[in-house]
Amino acid sequence: MVMSKPIPPLDLAMVQDFFDHVYQDRGMVKWQGFYLSDHTSALNQQRAQHQHINAAQPQQSLTMITTWLQQAYLTNRPITIQLNERDSNDQFLPNIIGKVTGYYDTDIVLNGQQLIPLTMIRHLDWQ
Repeated sequence: MVMSKPIPPLDLAMVQDFFDHVYQDRGMVKWQGFYLSDHTSALNQQRAQHQHINAAQPQQSLTMITTWLQQAYLTNRPITIQLNERDSNDQFLPNIIGKVTGYYDTDIVLNGQQLIPLTMIRHLDWQ
């Protein structure tokens, strides 16, 4: 059986002296090589979004858009809407999918909660 030496009592003054005068913390240098899993997954998701490019659909006339919207409203069919709006990278925003649940003078209500101006719609298609 191996006998070990007893551990001497901890001298707090000696510990404080060590941290005050001897130990040099490397600060953020020691963390530069580490990424948190949340950060890594957020970067992967952002990369996937940037790689997905929404192709520009042809601009439909206001008459065609209102006809499609009327049919979608009457038949309760889901539609896909591409807006005439681009992001900071000059790419079209992701398409909006839903059912037309109402309308106002110049706006439609999608899924009972989202208001979309008719002038912002570029293209409609059936889902």
